[in-house]
Amino acid sequence: MVHIIAQLRDLHNLFRHPLYLNSFYILLTYLSSAFFGFIFWIAAAKMYTPQEVGIATALISSMSLIVLLAKVGLDFSIIRYFPARDKSVVYSTSIVITTLFSLIFGLIFILGADLFSPELKDIYTLESAGLLFIFIIANATANLAGIAFVALRRSEYYLLQNLLAGSKILFLFPLAYLGAFGIFGSVGISFILTAVFSSLLIAKSGIKHSFRVDREFIAGSFHFSLGNYLVGLFQTAPNLVLPIMVLNILGADAAAYYYIAFSVAFILFIVPNAISTSLFVEGSNGESLRQSTIRSSIAIYALLIPAVVILYFSGDIILGLIGKEYAANGFELFRVMIFTSLVLPVTYIYSAVKRVQNGVRDLVLLNGVVFASLILLAQTCTTAYGIVGIGYAWVISYAVGVLLIGLGTLWERIATAGTGSHV
Repeated sequence: MVHIIAQLRDLHNLFRHPLYLNSFYILLTYLSSAFFGFIFWIAAAKMYTPQEVGIATALISSMSLIVLLAKVGLDFSIIRYFPARDKSVVYSTSIVITTLFSLIFGLIFILGADLFSPELKDIYTLESAGLLFIFIIANATANLAGIAFVALRRSEYYLLQNLLAGSKILFLFPLAYLGAFGIFGSVGISFILTAVFSSLLIAKSGIKHSFRVDREFIAGSFHFSLGNYLVGLFQTAPNLVLPIMVLNILGADAAAYYYIAFSVAFILFIVPNAISTSLFVEGSNGESLRQSTIRSSIAIYALLIPAVVILYFSGDIILGLIGKEYAANGFELFRVMIFTSLVLPVTYIYSAVKRVQNGVRDLVLLNGVVFASLILLAQTCTTAYGIVGIGYAWVISYAVGVLLIGLGTLWERIATAGTGSHV
């Protein structure tokens, strides 16, 4: 009996380890975001036409892509440099620079809408463009605040932030008369509320916000920020570019079917994303990288494998909750997409380790190859196989990434062994 109590105490202490505790809150945050997103798109599919949903997904993806570009890697620098530098300086500098770039990239997108996505060019009026800028800034502010909460190991604030973002569901109803822009506006208003709430939590955390840019921090973090900017861009951009690609190649209906199937499958992607983020945080705070990597890998696949089995056999039911047409047109893609979640974790764990080790060049090369493969294959396979072709592109591209990691690791061991024998 004493032995059992001791084992339970050890198990309790294990799960209170910062890696698992932080992972738990981050994972819960991502799951709540996915849940609210799922309910949001169910409601949108019931109230709006597939064409309006398709255009709205492209608008939302465009906004998210602009924010991704505007962060210029400073979100990763927040995690990396919070433990060693003045947190208020790091955060304020990141906010100011990201806001500035958000405005620049937003303006470029609006002026070049005819080139980037002709389907969207008629949507942007003076009023809608002004709202886009407001939504982008609110999105960027909320995004960086969430990263700051993770870096502070206060991921419970990150969870609260995302729960508030779920308010977007409530705005679908009064804005239905606006069509596609009603869906987009619902998301944008929720970002405004989240940004205000997040700013209050940031102040409560002891971080003072100013409008000053610290040149010393920019100079010291430049290479790390720039490298991880490219890595983050390569990892995230496909989520935002592909809906626009489908819209341009196959039309608005197909874009809606792809986006919904991908959004449901993306629930699996958040597991490696959450746990690898926590691994990066713990490594940046001096925890054993080897032990944290092993724990992270075990946790990821312990959660993923049963989830993949369940979703493989029940995916049509889940998609059917959104609409029969989404199940009929997106289920085959969905089944292919969920297998991506079994190869993707390797690149996420590898990326977290390399970020702690400042091995940014290797990360840029790896993720650049995966990104290029995914975009090129998606273009080719979509034309040949329809939206299911994008699923094939995802699986093949991340399998290539795993192969590159394996070859790179083998090469490093050979080089290390050769150096040792020489010495």
